[in-house]
Amino acid sequence: LVSAFTKKPKTTEVTAGNTAVFEAETEKSGIKVKWQRAGTEITESEKYVIKTEGNKHSLTINNVGKEDDVTYAVIAGSSKVKFELKVKEPEKSETVTPAEAVPAPAASESPAPPAESSQNTEVSAETQPEERLDPIGLFVARPQDGEVTVGGNITITAKVAGESLLKKPSVKWFKGKWMDLGSKVGKHLQLHDSYDRNTKVYTFEMEIIEANMTFAGGYRCEVSTKDKFDSSNFNLTVNEAPVSGDVDIRAAFRRTSLAGGGRRMTSAFLSTEGHDDGAEFNFSSLLKKSTQRIIPFCRGEGKSESQSDVDVWDILRKAPPTEYEKIAFQYGITDLRGMLKRLKRIKKEEKKSTAFLKKLDPAYQVDKGQKIKLMVEVANPDADVKWLKNGQEIQVSGRYIFEAVGNKRILTINHCSLADDAAYECVVGDEKSFTELFVKEPPILITHPLEDQMVMVGERVEFECEVSEEGATVKWEKDGIELTREETFKYRFKKDGKKQYLIINESTKEDSGHYTVKTNGGLSVAELIVQEKKLEVYQSIADLTVKARDQAVFKCEVSDENVKGIWLKNGKEVIPDERIKISHIGRIHKLTIEDVTPEDEADYSFIPQGFAYNLSAKLQFLEVKIDFVPREEPPKIHLDCLGQSPDTIVVVAGNKLRLDVPVSGDPTPTVIWQKVNKRHDLLRNNDDSMTPSENSSDSNTDNKLLFESEGRVRVEMHEDHCVFIIEGAEKEDEGVYRVILKNPVGEDKADITVKVI
Repeated sequence: LVSAFTKKPKTTEVTAGNTAVFEAETEKSGIKVKWQRAGTEITESEKYVIKTEGNKHSLTINNVGKEDDVTYAVIAGSSKVKFELKVKEPEKSETVTPAEAVPAPAASESPAPPAESSQNTEVSAETQPEERLDPIGLFVARPQDGEVTVGGNITITAKVAGESLLKKPSVKWFKGKWMDLGSKVGKHLQLHDSYDRNTKVYTFEMEIIEANMTFAGGYRCEVSTKDKFDSSNFNLTVNEAPVSGDVDIRAAFRRTSLAGGGRRMTSAFLSTEGHDDGAEFNFSSLLKKSTQRIIPFCRGEGKSESQSDVDVWDILRKAPPTEYEKIAFQYGITDLRGMLKRLKRIKKEEKKSTAFLKKLDPAYQVDKGQKIKLMVEVANPDADVKWLKNGQEIQVSGRYIFEAVGNKRILTINHCSLADDAAYECVVGDEKSFTELFVKEPPILITHPLEDQMVMVGERVEFECEVSEEGATVKWEKDGIELTREETFKYRFKKDGKKQYLIINESTKEDSGHYTVKTNGGLSVAELIVQEKKLEVYQSIADLTVKARDQAVFKCEVSDENVKGIWLKNGKEVIPDERIKISHIGRIHKLTIEDVTPEDEADYSFIPQGFAYNLSAKLQFLEVKIDFVPREEPPKIHLDCLGQSPDTIVVVAGNKLRLDVPVSGDPTPTVIWQKVNKRHDLLRNNDDSMTPSENSSDSNTDNKLLFESEGRVRVEMHEDHCVFIIEGAEKEDEGVYRVILKNPVGEDKADITVKVI
């Protein structure tokens, strides 16, 4: 990444009351330059005088005071150069070196960065003017901008006051907005810190080893304590290593001058502007190989003909067709197909002319905005000529000038535009001389470079840069391989005025790498890091133990509601059906199994898609074994009249008596009917302590058992009741009847008195 400045302001020390002048020069004229004082833009006034002449810019500070002892900056496009004004009191007799004593205007060359003359560079508090302690911030010396050659080393230093700190401050180094360099320490990057007990100052260093072009860009140093925070931004410029075959040392040392109506030459390695004190040499430009790759051109300002050092027509004529696209991009050819057609029409051999002594060259080229002269020599000095453009006669105007000087006929085209890129003819009588004019646009510069980015897998990536011309043609590369329009399924290219975009809709880990945007005048590189998404598990699935026919529900909750996943059973994906359901609502994922069977017992897992997670649990089937235990229930007689006094049933002689007695008990009880005699009845009434078994025993010996199922007096047995029947009741049937129920659990009995009238 090349600085927009060919000459940078220097830190200067001035006595209070004097005037300080800072000068800067840009690569091109017309570039807008801003000056800042302590981070605030300077507006012109009696105190501050700002001047711009072509590519030269100056800031004059009148009547310098102690309050002017701050940091200043000059900004052009994306390039920013910081410098300082050191103000000393008049009474101080301080010895300064000549370099410090000479005001900035005396220097005509840009300060040679140490990295250009040595492979090891250190930008530290010792090499920079000492900064005063910021009463609000924490830095004693802030990290400064640095410049290094590819393959060289550089150390950036920051110093923090530790006198008022109870413990060591926390310092972080960042590249761009987000990349924490603490995780990048290794072969090419080292971070160091130390503490000076005498000065009570912490020193923090970022050392870059064997720098490459991707290290260029903006950096930030952040320092924090318990109750304070401070940060400082700085830039690192990485220049390509000089190649001996590409550098003309003699041309670099040649003084630039303007003689007579001569042309001013520009070179990729030599500053384009000259000064009266041209004896100064630009060592920085000498040793730096431009990354903008601008093709040198001669500007035809005072001569009759404008001719580039490189003939694009000749290059196209000799190049194989496979190289056409590359040449068109390098030299800014916007209509390659049309230019090739015109090239094909150029006549290589023409018959000898009687009207022309010297015809037009087959082709010419000129830079956009410049002028060009097309000249022929005619045999007859009095001959009239016509000039045609694409077959139409050209009329005299402010841009088109016709000249006749002896035998010479000259067409001058001023301020050439792309509309002048056409076929031209000079007509004398019946004879014509043809030529083609190619108007070359100036190199497209990158005015706002790409920025490094870090995203999560699946997120959208948008690289953005700004170039010097609207609708310019650019190339995008990933890790040195060009991204083509055919890859639109992955990449999308977009233009919006001067802005150029590369868009990746859904990034993957494979998209990580270095992306480059190239124009025919520069390039910019940025790094893309695609990280795995960080997923937090709020609730994992748990082991389950369920019984047959029950429902089993595995449930988990994750932090991202958009994350999908799959369920596995013993390592195989679970396929939903009528009994097995899978649901995903918000952050919650569920696997529901209805009517669990022994076959459902297994290890179940949930795997979120795109993450190295495996949430697992076990389903255990609970088999219930039931041992049959017969139900036991004591026998029971269910008579509504029980408990009433007296329990007497009256029947008319000759009528039928039917007595239904509901009974219960498990096992089914045995039913015994007895007719109790009077003596036993008296005995029962006089001895209430008699047990059932004793009573039963006496009944068996003294009472008449009734078990006939047929006859006038009979008993019928059913599952849940028994029936006592007397057909045609007689007086002798009168008495007390007892029903007794027995089973292994117990017994029950009831007495019923029957009276016949």
